[in-house]
Amino acid sequence: MTNAELAILSLVAEAPRHGYEIEQIIEERGMREWTEIGFSSIYYLLKKLEKVDCVESELILTQGRGKARRVYQITAEGFVALREATLEALSHPKQSYPAILLGVANLPILDGDQAQNALESYLAGVEERLAHVSAKAGAQSPLPPHVQYLFDHSLMMLEAEKSWVEKTIRKMKSGAEI
Repeated sequence: MTNAELAILSLVAEAPRHGYEIEQIIEERGMREWTEIGFSSIYYLLKKLEKVDCVESELILTQGRGKARRVYQITAEGFVALREATLEALSHPKQSYPAILLGVANLPILDGDQAQNALESYLAGVEERLAHVSAKAGAQSPLPPHVQYLFDHSLMMLEAEKSWVEKTIRKMKSGAEI
């Protein structure tokens, strides 16, 4: 199960939901700070989860002039899949491939100033993300423990990345070879 599928399935497991409601919850909770899930993929993922019997849907008529909404709910099979995917995610680290690593692998094609300027720009971006995630966590405080853990992880990873970039820039300024 992909991270995006796991995120969607977990939201449907909380309560039956329609796609737009899922988008609203993702925004409200700041879920895009710790998982990749685009608005345009929500309905695609719901249909995919429905094909593998993890969710089922029902067309619900809305009051007034609004159109009917397809509401999704988790199935027994979906709950088993959610539990297994959650245990897998908590038990086994997965390799990630951030683009910065490709940039570092290609440092020799840049002159020192270009590399240093690029990393200083990257550092500014990391600092912006840190401020953004910190503000997002603060705005939602107090948080349930599991949500606090999510923000703690994101903030610690950003702090570690910031520290690494600062150290790399210092090495470059001291004349260390690229």
